[in-house]
Amino acid sequence: MAKKQSRSIEEQIETSVKTQLTSIGVHPYAKTEDINQEIKHALETAPSKNGGTGNNYPDIKVFIETPDCRKIPVMIEVKGAFGYLIKTDDNGNVAMQDENGKPLWNNRKKYAVNGAVHYAEAIIRHSMSYEEAIAIGVNGYDDEAGSRTIEYGVYYVSKDNLLVPKKIGDYTSLSFLAAENLQELIERIDNLDLTEEEQERLTKTWEFQIEDNLKLLNQEMHDVHQISEDYRVKLIAGLIMAGIGAKGVPPLKINELHSYTDSYTHDGTIIINRIKSYLGEKHLPREKCDMIVAELEKVFIHTRLYEPVNGESPLKSVYNFLSKNILPLFNEKIHVDFTGKLFNTLNAWVKVPDGNQNDVVLTPRYVCEMMARLCKVNKDSYVWDYALGSAGFLIAAMKQMIADAEEKMAGDPSARDRKIHDIKAKQLLGIEKLPDIYMLAVLNMLLMNDGSANILYKNSLDYDGKYEQGELKGTPFPANVFLLNPPYSAEGKGMVFVYKALSKMKNGRAAVLIQENAGSGSGLPFTKMILEHNSLVASIHMSDLFKGKASVQTAVYVFEVGIPHDPKRLVKFIDFSNDGYTRQNRKKASSSTNLRDTDHAKERYEELVDIVLDRKPLTDYLKDCVSTDTISLEGNDWTVEKHKKIDIVPREEDFRKTVADYLSWKVSTIMREQANGNFQ
Repeated sequence: MAKKQSRSIEEQIETSVKTQLTSIGVHPYAKTEDINQEIKHALETAPSKNGGTGNNYPDIKVFIETPDCRKIPVMIEVKGAFGYLIKTDDNGNVAMQDENGKPLWNNRKKYAVNGAVHYAEAIIRHSMSYEEAIAIGVNGYDDEAGSRTIEYGVYYVSKDNLLVPKKIGDYTSLSFLAAENLQELIERIDNLDLTEEEQERLTKTWEFQIEDNLKLLNQEMHDVHQISEDYRVKLIAGLIMAGIGAKGVPPLKINELHSYTDSYTHDGTIIINRIKSYLGEKHLPREKCDMIVAELEKVFIHTRLYEPVNGESPLKSVYNFLSKNILPLFNEKIHVDFTGKLFNTLNAWVKVPDGNQNDVVLTPRYVCEMMARLCKVNKDSYVWDYALGSAGFLIAAMKQMIADAEEKMAGDPSARDRKIHDIKAKQLLGIEKLPDIYMLAVLNMLLMNDGSANILYKNSLDYDGKYEQGELKGTPFPANVFLLNPPYSAEGKGMVFVYKALSKMKNGRAAVLIQENAGSGSGLPFTKMILEHNSLVASIHMSDLFKGKASVQTAVYVFEVGIPHDPKRLVKFIDFSNDGYTRQNRKKASSSTNLRDTDHAKERYEELVDIVLDRKPLTDYLKDCVSTDTISLEGNDWTVEKHKKIDIVPREEDFRKTVADYLSWKVSTIMREQANGNFQ
C-alpha cells in the first residue's frame, strides 16, 4: 500500500521530467518560458485553472515538429502525491466538466492530467494556428519502503475531436516524444476518433451550454444595456459573423474595438466592415449580401450603441461576453442548430409582425432529425422547407445527407467531396419571410460552412418552386423531401403551406409537424386536396414539445408524395405522448434541467422511426401505442384519437384488479365504521 505523503514531492518529479526530456533531445520550456507569442497569448487569454482571470502557467511545455511540418504543442502538468494523476468520470473519461457542460475547476487545479488538458484546451480555443495539442499528466509518490513511483497519463486534444481528451496509450516514460518515435506517436493520434455516443453526448452538452450562456447574455442586454428587443437578434447575429472568422478574414479581436465616437472608427463601423469581409469570403450573391448588411447597419450604425458608457460601448461589452462564453462553443463538426438556440433564447423579447407565439417556436433538434429520417433522407435527396425558421430542418437533413455520402463514397474521396459540395449548394432550399428569422437561417447555414445554400427571403405562398441563384437559376428545384413546421395561424392551421409545396413535387416523402387538429377538420379544405395526389403514411401524436413556449398539441403527419391516397390503405397511428423526455419550464434553471431523458428517449425515437419505416424495432416501448386503420378521403380523420381501439374483451388480470379494488374498498369501509362506532 502506497504511503500518502504529508509533503508533496512535486518539485523533485518536475526536475526528473525535465532531465528525462533533455536526455532524449527534447527541450523543456519552463513555467515562465514562452514557446512563441501565439501560444503565450492563448494561455494569457483563457480562464485560469481556478476559473478566474490571470495567466496559465503549465509546469513544463514542449513543442514537437514532424518531418511534414506538423507542429503540436505539448502541455505537461506535474503533481507529487499519491492519487493526484487523474480524475475521471463514471465512464472513465477525463472529468473536465459536469453533465451540463460547466467546467470542473477543482479537478483542473488538483489533478495532473486534468490540468494538462485545461492548458491544451486553452491553446486550441484561443489561437488561430493550433487545432491540436498533447496533454501529459505526470505524478510521483514514494511508498512506505521509500520506493518511488512515477506515473503518466497521455492524452490527445483536438478540434476535430471536439476537444474531447482521447487517451493515446499507456506509457512508463516520455521517450515517445523522442524524434525517432514521433512517427509512431502521430499514427496513434491519427487513429483516435469519437464514437457516435460521444458525439451525441457532446452535442447535447454544447446545446445546453450555448442556451444557458445566451440566457445570461440576454439578461445582460436587457438589464445592463437596455438594448431593445427589436435589435437583439440582429446584434448577436452580426457579432457572430464578425467573431467567427473565415478564410482570409481573421476573427474580430476585442482589442480592435476602442469605443471611439467618430463615424469612421467607432465600434459599429469596425464591426460592419468585418461582417462585409466575412460575407465576401462566403461568396454569397451580391443582393443577399446587400440585404444582410442593410439590416445589420440598422443596429450597428443607426442605434448609437457604439457610443461609450463609462468608457466602453455597449457593442464592445456585449462582444466581450460573446467572444468568451459563446463563440468558443461553436464548432461546425457538431451540427447544432446554433442560431435556433439563439432565437429560442431571445424569443421572449422578439416581436413578430403578424403572428402569435406559436408561429415562431422552433422545432427541437431531435425532432428535426427524427422527421428527416422518416423521410428517408440520403445523399441524393433534394430537401426544401417552406417556413424555414432558423434552418433547423435543413441542418438535420444536411447532416444525414453528408453522413450518407461519406459512408457510401468512402472509396472515392474526390467524388465524395464533389457530392458534399452539391449537397450544400444545390440540394437544400428554404424560404422565410420574416427578416429576423431569415437572418438567423442564413447565419446558421454559413456557420455550417455553407455559403451557397438557397435560402430565400420571400413569402412561400408566392414562390414558384425554382432556383433563384447560381448556375441553376430559373430551373425547377427537384424536391423529393419536404420538411415543415408551419405557422399555425396561417390558413388551415398551416396546411396551406403543405398543399402548396406538395403540389410542386412529383415524388418522395414529406413530414409535417403541425397543430394536431389540422388533421381533424381545422386543416380543410387543404387536407382533402392533399389526399388527391398524396398518401398519408403515418399520424404521430407528439409529446408536449413546446412546453412553456406554446400551448398547442402537435402531431407529425408523414406523406408519400405523388401517389393519391387509397381509401383501403392502412395508415399507422402512433401515440407518442410519452417520448421519454421530461420537460419543465423553469426560466432560471439550466437547459439540461428543463429537458431530461428520464425514460429511454433515444431508444423510443429509434423505435418510432423503425415502426414508420416498416423495420423491426429493437425495443418494444411503443407496443401498446400503435394501431393501423384506414382514413376517409375527406381529410378530417387523421388524428390518433379518432382511431383508438377500445378493447372490450375482459381479461383475468382485469377481474383480479376489480376484485382487489372491491376488497380494498370493503375493508376501508368496515374500518371507518368501527372508528365511528357504527359497526354492528
